[in-house]
Amino acid sequence: MNETLRNIKTRRVVREMSEEPVEREQIETILEAARWAPSGGNLRPNRYIVIKAAETRRLLRLVAPGMFQRAPVLILICTNWQVVEAHGLTARDRALLIDIGTAAQNIMLATHALGLAAGPVTSYSKEAVRIILNLPAHYSPEMFICIGHKAASARQGMRAWQKITWRDLTHWERF
Repeated sequence: MNETLRNIKTRRVVREMSEEPVEREQIETILEAARWAPSGGNLRPNRYIVIKAAETRRLLRLVAPGMFQRAPVLILICTNWQVVEAHGLTARDRALLIDIGTAAQNIMLATHALGLAAGPVTSYSKEAVRIILNLPAHYSPEMFICIGHKAASARQGMRAWQKITWRDLTHWERF
């Protein structure tokens, strides 16, 4: 099987991570993968905040009920609204959501390819995150990706009730 397809098929969300550090070179490789994510109109409104400091991660977990991981690295995907406005887009433009999703997927696939674990988090107080990270007013926090090494005690991910194939999800030509 093709290495890219194998990476896609074997990537999983990991909720339990060890405190083992992640090398800076690995983080930079992950950020480079994020840079290569497709972007509507090639506008690149996403900005990334890397959080490694233990105290900052602890504070963020206090305002993020969805952050179960004790990941040594957090990457926050933000939207830079100055870029959005400079190109005449509105907050309702779906391309902005697609840009966040493609960046998140590239981050998680690159993390997996490096032998690391990743899990997205979207349940948090945006205002609290803004204050903790001292974000400028034109940045909005959109999604955290927790990155680390899978904990030895990590449980298997959630199991689907039944095996779903692409055929179960697809209609040809018409519904």
